Amino acid sequence: MNLIIDTIDYIEAHLSEKMNLALVAHALHYSKYYLHRVFSQTVGMTIHDYVQRRKLTEAAKMLVFSDKSILEIALVAGYESQQAFTTIFKAMYKKSPLQYREEKDYYPLQLRFQFNHEWTQTSNNKELENLRIIKEATKDNVPSWMAFVSLVIDGFPHLQEAEHRKVLQTYIADRRAFIMIENGLIIGNMLISWGFILYMINQRLYIFL
Repeated sequence: MNLIIDTIDYIEAHLSEKMNLALVAHALHYSKYYLHRVFSQTVGMTIHDYVQRRKLTEAAKMLVFSDKSILEIALVAGYESQQAFTTIFKAMYKKSPLQYREEKDYYPLQLRFQFNHEWTQTSNNKELENLRIIKEATKDNVPSWMAFVSLVIDGFPHLQEAEHRKVLQTYIADRRAFIMIENGLIIGNMLISWGFILYMINQRLYIFL
């Protein structure tokens, strides 16, 4: 865990600079192959993808909340030209930096990766280190659930967090919310609708008939 914390700290401190796996591994005095494996397994993406998404998230924030020109923002984000920045920004955000600025609808592709208390507790138990489980979500899981959603926010660009939290609590009460946990981290979540439950019941009845 300390290696990942150090890696995240290093990345966050150098977001405005050019960065790649080899450079980060060298700075932390680790093999790039080892760092790649541990980081990918823990965070769920490569260092390259994490850095790119973090840079673009900070750039998106500046587009909406600062008066910096698009060229300035591109350079601060570590891109050599406005064109290179515009190309990758449009690929990830599905709109140009100018359009994004005009719409003023900020949402993060990738917030800083944070460990939650569940990971810390589980990581101290050697027997559970590599365990992947699916279980019903409880009220205690709501903060971790919302943190996970914030990490994959690009999959839900129009997510209203307050409304999602309200719906989640209803599904938890009905025992229709599930989470997948690996190494103490939530790596997946699912809300099951009554329509899906009825469909599965009908399928079972059909099989038995």
